[in-house]
Amino acid sequence: MEQSSPESSSNMDMESVQEGTIEDVDTSAVETEDSFPLPSEFEKLWNVVEGNPQDFTGWTYLLQYVEQENHIIAARKAFDKFFSYYPYCYGYWKKYADLERRHGNIKCAEEVYRRGLQAIPLSVDLWIHYVTFLKETMDNGDPETSRIRGAFEHAVLAAGTDFRSDRLWEMYVNWENEQGNLRECRAIYDRILGIPTQLYSHHFQRFRELIQNSLPRDLLTAEEFIKLRRELATTNGHTVDNAPPGDDIPLGLEEITDPAKLITEIENMRHRIIEIRQEMFNHNEHEVSKRWTFEEGIKRPYFHVKPLEKAQLKNWKEYLDFEIENGTHERVVVLFERCLISCALYEEFWMKYAKYLENHSIEGVRHVYSRACTIHLPKKPMVHLLWAAFEEQQGNINEARRILKVFEGSVPGLAMVRLRRVSLERRHGNLEEAEILLQEAIDNAKTSSESSFYAIKLARLLFKVQKNLSKARTVLLEAIENDKENTKLYLNLLEIEYSGDLKQNEDNVLMCFDKVISSSLPIEIRITFSQRKVEFLEDFGFDVNKLVYAYDEHQTLLKDQDLQKRKAENGSEEPTGKKARTDDTTLATTQMMGGDMQSNPSAYNYSAWYQYNYQTPWNYGQYYPPPST
Repeated sequence: MEQSSPESSSNMDMESVQEGTIEDVDTSAVETEDSFPLPSEFEKLWNVVEGNPQDFTGWTYLLQYVEQENHIIAARKAFDKFFSYYPYCYGYWKKYADLERRHGNIKCAEEVYRRGLQAIPLSVDLWIHYVTFLKETMDNGDPETSRIRGAFEHAVLAAGTDFRSDRLWEMYVNWENEQGNLRECRAIYDRILGIPTQLYSHHFQRFRELIQNSLPRDLLTAEEFIKLRRELATTNGHTVDNAPPGDDIPLGLEEITDPAKLITEIENMRHRIIEIRQEMFNHNEHEVSKRWTFEEGIKRPYFHVKPLEKAQLKNWKEYLDFEIENGTHERVVVLFERCLISCALYEEFWMKYAKYLENHSIEGVRHVYSRACTIHLPKKPMVHLLWAAFEEQQGNINEARRILKVFEGSVPGLAMVRLRRVSLERRHGNLEEAEILLQEAIDNAKTSSESSFYAIKLARLLFKVQKNLSKARTVLLEAIENDKENTKLYLNLLEIEYSGDLKQNEDNVLMCFDKVISSSLPIEIRITFSQRKVEFLEDFGFDVNKLVYAYDEHQTLLKDQDLQKRKAENGSEEPTGKKARTDDTTLATTQMMGGDMQSNPSAYNYSAWYQYNYQTPWNYGQYYPPPST
């Protein structure tokens, strides 16, 4: 496993454990729905989860039912589908394997364990269950222990650096001890004593007991024994060249004949072996102390659909930041994988993981995004958008298109996704496809405001990118016909008309003003546009008659507004502002465009318009309609 891959320590290579694959399954265990009809209540429970795969309670009822019925075909159908949505539920992998075993399908049960360990390789409990299963199902006459040792090795490589992996390590040591392999026991302790775990002190204590209760020559390899014997001889002043006459301390593997010297050497060796590991233990204890507070903050290390408390989410974030800054790449990867078991439904952690891996492994980033989007977070938009952006950065344009299109198909109606598809095509010169996507969004919009939103986007694409003013104008005029009270449409139409040749566009500009002034929009908005019309004719108009007419029209609107206010004060009519649609963006635009005119209706108030910032107050590009329900 590559050091830079997210699977470097957690998603280990299972191939050597998988001596048999699915083809090894006993043919007698292959049953079908035709030969074993499904139980009576199965379809009812199945339809619930098939219609809503996120109904976790529905899944628990279904799995409990197939277990009670002990129906292997129904169980396989239910469990296999369940794990496609919730692969981190290690307890259900154990239930599935037990069910296969009860039916005598040993190969099938083993295959279930392998699938589970590939899905959640950091599960210490599942590894322990798997190794126990192997020990219980191996042939009694089979002297081979390589399968068990191989399983243990894969287990500690995958989950051994987990802070709570102590039970797995202890089980491994105990098994080697039962086989009489003291050297292997000592070698395992050499590994665990350098890993920060919860029971680090307990491991060191057991290591000391092993050393004190065993002979050094049984614990060390021949090379290690000779090296240690010579080191102690040198320390005590004994060498081959200067050994005194009659000194019978050998420097090879020979036994010391003098019982007193033999006992002394054994004790010295034991002391030295422990002394060397004491330094390792002290360093490990320091590493444990730095992580202890974070580990105590982890109250739910397993997966569940229930939300985590804010304190636990905060703890995971701070722990990850600490490990990224202080730990090795392997430890960071393992902590991310641990975190994602508890926080699988929180896209922020998947995105943080992918961001971290960008400096280590491109394939690792892709693997993280794929797991997040296809299994755990199929309905979350941000992680899909980031995955698509990542693939686009790598030059995989078609893959980026596919990601966005598939997600939009499963979660339709999200403006951010449709606009990301449009911008992707625009960036790569596919302007026709970008136009088609926006037109399609307009045609499929469920509300007039949503249609207007996409119309504005399409008009801006046509005008700003394709330089097609007439086509952009047509799009906005059609949108205005369907949504006459949408101020943003008029503002955008004015913007594109102002951006052209004002001498040629004068009639189009005035037409836009007149559409608003003659509409049923609130009188405050109509006055705002009327004042803007007067200013336009004053600054750019060529016909004084039009200017005078616009001014008179403006005064008439002001008088109408004053009349409405008086009626409201007399209680005969509510102010039109209270009856009008109160769109926050429209009101903000009206307030910013109105200047001081409202407080002084007779004033022409040029200064308010000359101080007006055209782009910022309109804020036409910031509106994102909520997704339709």
